[in-house]
Amino acid sequence: MYFCQEINFNNPLKMIQENFIRLFEDAFRKYWDMPAYSNYGENVTLTYADVANRVAKLHILFEQCNIQRDDKIALIGRNNANWALAYLATVTYGAVIVPILQDFNPNDVHHITNHSESKLLFTSDNIWENLEEEKLKTVNAVFSLTDFNCLAIIKHNGAEGNQELNGTIDKNQVKPDVINSLFRSKYTYGFHKDDVRYIDKPNSEIVSINYTSGTTGFSKGVLTSGNALAGNVTFAIGTGIIKEGYKMISFLPLAHSYGCAFDFLTATCRGCHVHFIGKIPSPKILLTAFAEVKPNVIFLVPLIIEKIYKKQVQPLIAKPTIRWVLSIPFLDHTILSTIRKKLINAFGGEFAQLVCGGAPMNAEVEDFLQKIKFPYTVGYGMTECAPLISFTPADSFVPKSAGQVIPVMEAKILDPDPNTGIGEICVRGENLMSGYYKNPEATQSIMDEEGWLHTGDLGTIDENNNVFIRGRNKSMILGPSGQNIYPEEIEAKLNNMPFVMESLVVENNGRLHALVYPDYEAVDFEKIDQKQLEKVMEENRNALNNIVASYEAIAKIHLYPNEFEKTPKKSIKRYLYSTVFTKTQSADNQ
Repeated sequence: MYFCQEINFNNPLKMIQENFIRLFEDAFRKYWDMPAYSNYGENVTLTYADVANRVAKLHILFEQCNIQRDDKIALIGRNNANWALAYLATVTYGAVIVPILQDFNPNDVHHITNHSESKLLFTSDNIWENLEEEKLKTVNAVFSLTDFNCLAIIKHNGAEGNQELNGTIDKNQVKPDVINSLFRSKYTYGFHKDDVRYIDKPNSEIVSINYTSGTTGFSKGVLTSGNALAGNVTFAIGTGIIKEGYKMISFLPLAHSYGCAFDFLTATCRGCHVHFIGKIPSPKILLTAFAEVKPNVIFLVPLIIEKIYKKQVQPLIAKPTIRWVLSIPFLDHTILSTIRKKLINAFGGEFAQLVCGGAPMNAEVEDFLQKIKFPYTVGYGMTECAPLISFTPADSFVPKSAGQVIPVMEAKILDPDPNTGIGEICVRGENLMSGYYKNPEATQSIMDEEGWLHTGDLGTIDENNNVFIRGRNKSMILGPSGQNIYPEEIEAKLNNMPFVMESLVVENNGRLHALVYPDYEAVDFEKIDQKQLEKVMEENRNALNNIVASYEAIAKIHLYPNEFEKTPKKSIKRYLYSTVFTKTQSADNQ
């Protein structure tokens, strides 16, 4: 078996022994009759035997489509069991999966499938309705994530597209009834545990390409090896973060490395029962799901627990009588115990710990969670590390930290400030990516000759290897459901709109706002007054929101009177403007 042993946090850096593909092969055999996947709200549950059976059928589909080892297969859609099946079938076949966030707009999807040279596309039906066949230059066939029916066979002319499928198949060859017939012929005596045998693929080879964004000129496809993913999976198993047979809820985007690695990959390798939530994970939907499923561990972004804290806790502790009781030693214990129980019950009442990742937690919320001894922990990672860099279980978590650097990774602080010790966090180790796909310049810009990845995050590391993130050198903003938002991409679009000289996208209470320095020369030439300019900017905002992902939508544009201050390299000094828009907003409301 390829399940790892308990990990000692003090162990030195070590190689990953478990093969990524074998982990799934072993899991299907070991947990054969146990429940594997359910779509939340639907009365259907797949066992591990069902999953293995359907993966085998998808392998036959790939053969019908002439898919070869290391061919790319793109995948986009909401969290559901069929998304998981398409992913597992791809990697266990020996192909490379290209997960795409379902919030990306059609142009982003076209670009990613073309850049990755994906030969097949699995997609939700509603997403397919907005895609254009002629813009999918390398995709030969498109399949529905609803039922795996073929949505299109795309014929390519000239040298731009792949030629393997042209004239060799039609929809009739990949219909589910044809695949089922071929499956029965292949497994004459039925499909059994011993039939679960997958390709031999060393961990050193690439199994996934994760795009950090969609837009041409900004997109970077992270080449993720089996070694990097096995490092994450075996760590989560070995430390007991995810235990055998756990009930879990998957609501973080599966196309994002965080949700994928733990809610899905590790959960599958550990025989867990995963309930996929395909809807937007609002607090109302999640609280209902937590109450019904009663998950044993919960992976989430801080924004979710912060929203639940504001809804469940703040109104209670804001009451005058409660505030008075909390101010008196000994009397506060009963109230705090009641609040703790209420908050634990809000998350289903049966979880071992909440694991937060993706962004720092609000200081007020974290202080309160510590006060009531709530079982939570915060980890640190990035897509380039598939994603985990540091983590500590809730019972030994150091407040305000992002956990300890995990054993298969190492970290250092580059050029620490002599007074504060703060510097750039650099990491290397088994979870590290193999580079950016077809982008050596971007790879060289983030990884040095010694193999250190420069994260762009500022922080410190204490004597126990706990990471403390002190600031964000990078400009990335975390979206409401864990999406990575790169403001430069939005700004590039906004800067091309009427009367915009330059712009800056910032976050305000979970929403995106844009500061715009207008092209005053053009404004004067057109004799546009202030009210007309504000109307134009509102039109710009609406036009912009129609061409960006939903989580990239701008809530408000604020006019800024001066050109933004810049570095010698002519980059805007973003840190100077993190609070400017709130002042601008206050002035607007006066």
